[in-house]
Amino acid sequence: MGIIKNKNIQILAVDDSLEMLELLRRSLSAYGYNVLTVTNVIGAIKILESTKIDLVITDLQMPQINGLELIKHVRENYKSTGILVITGYPSIKNAVETVKLGANEYLIKSFTRLELVAAVESAIQVAESRDQEKTIKPTKTRISGIIGDSESMNKVYQKMVKASSLKTTILLNGETGTGKELVARAIHYNSKEKSAPFIAVNCGGIPETLLESELFGYLKGSFTGANETRGGFFHAADGGTIFLDEIHNTSPAMQAKLLRVLQEKEINMIGSNKAQKIDLRIIAAANVDLYKLVEKGAFREDLYYRLNIIPILIPPLRERKGDIGLLVNFFSNKYASELGVKKPFYTDRLMDALNSYDWPGNVRELENIIQRLVVLNDGTRIDVTELPQMMRYSVSKHGNLNKTLKQVEIDHLQLILASTGGNKTKAAEILGIDRKTLREKLKDIDAKDSMI
Repeated sequence: MGIIKNKNIQILAVDDSLEMLELLRRSLSAYGYNVLTVTNVIGAIKILESTKIDLVITDLQMPQINGLELIKHVRENYKSTGILVITGYPSIKNAVETVKLGANEYLIKSFTRLELVAAVESAIQVAESRDQEKTIKPTKTRISGIIGDSESMNKVYQKMVKASSLKTTILLNGETGTGKELVARAIHYNSKEKSAPFIAVNCGGIPETLLESELFGYLKGSFTGANETRGGFFHAADGGTIFLDEIHNTSPAMQAKLLRVLQEKEINMIGSNKAQKIDLRIIAAANVDLYKLVEKGAFREDLYYRLNIIPILIPPLRERKGDIGLLVNFFSNKYASELGVKKPFYTDRLMDALNSYDWPGNVRELENIIQRLVVLNDGTRIDVTELPQMMRYSVSKHGNLNKTLKQVEIDHLQLILASTGGNKTKAAEILGIDRKTLREKLKDIDAKDSMI
């Protein structure tokens, strides 16, 4: 890490320990920062009122007015000022509270000079990103593999651009099939780390007994079957980006390990007592509301706030109907090119049907439908009659309110299976269930049909 040339960055250090203030002043001055020090919150507020401060470094435990009060004051009065918390009394409660109030980084005493400088740089970067109000005007065509020009997608693009400029934690939230992995890849490949690895991990698709070894790697002989030392996904992604999909499916024990990775920026291979430093961007994703899981006690609150540094909500397709035409055009060109056939022509009635459908499987479901239409295209115009029955208008469908909830579920299952051409794996992904659950539901349908 080289000496920072910029001498204009002002840091205010607040701690009731004169020894700690002197340590902070000497350490940061050596890296080119201007450091002001003060022993209490009242003194800090006076300096903030008269001097432009880029970063406040504050202890939590101080007499009279504590550091939490200072964090709240800074966040509500100085938007562009970063906040780094240092404490010798770490606790989950304090960590969660400081992040809630707006702290950018949390550092535990005793720390090394390099750890301090890294935390300072990270806190300043995040604060600067909040202060920059960039206007992004995405085109009406493909942007890094993502299609759309609706207002809701423009908001996503703005956050993606900001996120790609920072090597910090990102949390993607959206329904199954909205394209969370595509967004994660776009963020990575639009960043300065684009030449480094992008590693995607489906946390819900790896058995809990194997997830730790897959993520962190293991030493030879650390368990039965460990015949060689092998690195994990975190090793493979070092320097680049790791994408942790379906993070809500991880166990409490794994959540604790991931929290340590985020806090300490280091990992432990199975069978090793030696921690290894890592330098990468972590992007997590969930198709459920993580905060609701936190409220139910089903997901760690401290991990949630560590992940939620830059949140990006990806809208469902039903909220971006203006993008359906663009998506249909893109997928039609894609599959026509792959199959070596002419691009189909769709009637207005078919496009009206696509635009009026609610798309429970989102973009993934639309892609499957278009792929099927291109495959079945015989060179003539494709009309609405080529769509699955449940996507067409039906008097009985709109007028019959006597169906049981079970029958509605059966109808929807059959619709999704039809849209995927009978592919059960794709159907399960669209429905947001696993293949085992889908098989059980299909057995119920078959059993009911056999009794008719």
